[in-house]
Amino acid sequence: MSKYKILNLYSCLGGNRYKWDEVADIEVTAVELDPEAAKLYHDRFPKDIVIVDDAHQYLLNHYKEFDFIWSSPPCPTHSRARFWGVGANGKDPVYPDMKLYQEIIFLQTHYKGDYVVENVIPYYKPLIQAHERNRHLYWSSFNLPKILSNRKANVCQGKNELNRLCNFHDYDFRKYKGKQKVIKMARNLVDYEAGKTILETALNIQKANNTEQLTIL
Repeated sequence: MSKYKILNLYSCLGGNRYKWDEVADIEVTAVELDPEAAKLYHDRFPKDIVIVDDAHQYLLNHYKEFDFIWSSPPCPTHSRARFWGVGANGKDPVYPDMKLYQEIIFLQTHYKGDYVVENVIPYYKPLIQAHERNRHLYWSSFNLPKILSNRKANVCQGKNELNRLCNFHDYDFRKYKGKQKVIKMARNLVDYEAGKTILETALNIQKANNTEQLTIL
């Protein structure tokens, strides 16, 4: 039986991907533009194919090659924190990066497999209806469980926040020496139990659909 092929876009340090090996026999291609984050991702998941490239363009060129696609486009221009910070520390208003909605529409229209697009809850009303779970929005080709994870981050800002995030994600973010702010990267990582639940849900739906098709035949 062939491996289940997954495209993990904007993979960062692989928070969503951490528990996927417990779900299925998978082959993951991860795309990350930040070379330092891509290196650390590969150190963490050495069996994955890691590509340093523009994930937005890679999706357009390669979407047909995968059974499941996860995309987590950059969130700062959509976030409430960025919006609330306008005027503070010299921050000016910026356009929301509409690549987020380009990818949602593209996957809804052209992709035949299952997909999830993840982002923060924005400061505006989402332009396309999504599943809201904890601090995240998910646009998906299938219904998501109401509870994706029973884990509680129990994280608040302060001098010990990074330590708590390292413990919560089971990863030492201090290894990262790139240009991004480590604390922001740690805050934005998806809870690995949520990532596991979502992949399990997609696979169970596919198995159910395949069984139904076989019964009809």
